[in-house]
Amino acid sequence: MCRVLAYIGPEIPVENLLLKPENSLVNQTLDPERHPQLQLAGWGFGIWSEHLLKPEEPLLYHRPMAAFYDDNVPTIVPSLQASTLLAHVRAADYNSLTVLADENCHPFSYQDTSWIVAQNGDMPNWKVLQRELLPHCKDSYLQQMSGTTDTEFIYVLLLSLLEGDSDEDVQRAFEEMLRLIAQAQKTLDLPALTKLKMALVRPDRIIGVNIGTGHQGETDPEGDWQELRKAEPGTDDYALGMLLEPMYLLMGRNFDHDPSTYGFETCTHEEATAAVFASEPLTDEPDDWSTLEFGEIVFLEKKSDETISRKFARLKV
Repeated sequence: MCRVLAYIGPEIPVENLLLKPENSLVNQTLDPERHPQLQLAGWGFGIWSEHLLKPEEPLLYHRPMAAFYDDNVPTIVPSLQASTLLAHVRAADYNSLTVLADENCHPFSYQDTSWIVAQNGDMPNWKVLQRELLPHCKDSYLQQMSGTTDTEFIYVLLLSLLEGDSDEDVQRAFEEMLRLIAQAQKTLDLPALTKLKMALVRPDRIIGVNIGTGHQGETDPEGDWQELRKAEPGTDDYALGMLLEPMYLLMGRNFDHDPSTYGFETCTHEEATAAVFASEPLTDEPDDWSTLEFGEIVFLEKKSDETISRKFARLKV
């Protein structure tokens, strides 16, 4: 699986989010702590900032190479700052079927929506599953597809199911999307472990989701992810452990006062003014991070008083 990082809060240098932390996203390209595969198939980010000439639109950057090889990093990233960010490093199987191209790098961003998306996960057999899923996709989004990844198709399906931008609308869309995927697997007799660990982001909002289906297509697989991850990589148990493992969340104040780490001033989550949502803890203090467990969705939003609201829910499928 790939690695994801999302941020909302005060405007801070992008390098403080992507480059400087102990377990930074760029460092995870070469040395992910919770993933057996290197993230060499590309990377990208989208940011919003009041200092951009078009502050209402995301500035997008994609490059189909390992982030630590990207010679643009030391020249471009230190010149940027952001109040909302979504970044991603991509893992992919090393074979001739893997397409390394800008179009396959996350995050994905379409016209006629302010939401951008990135995920660490995969949906096996997605090209065949389209037989059942395409009728639920809107032409306006299908016409914008330019890559060859399952994530981009999932993005199309999710946008097509969104009836509005409220938390309730987004939760219903995710629930319906997972139901449709599970039903397509059943109809076509293609049950498979499907990981959908996603960040859906727009200015001052992050919606994090940790859902999927088990090896038999079930939407409520069971198991202790920590015990399952003790199995050998490549086994069914190991894969199930990766499906069931949590995503991570860090909230606090005065994040921008510490330019070299993800250290926050201690406060309650009601007092927090910044939030980070990630595939794995980005510091050596994992106890500082709360978790988004399998089957959950979290809604993070910057309010008018600059604090961050947080709401968890269980997805009902």
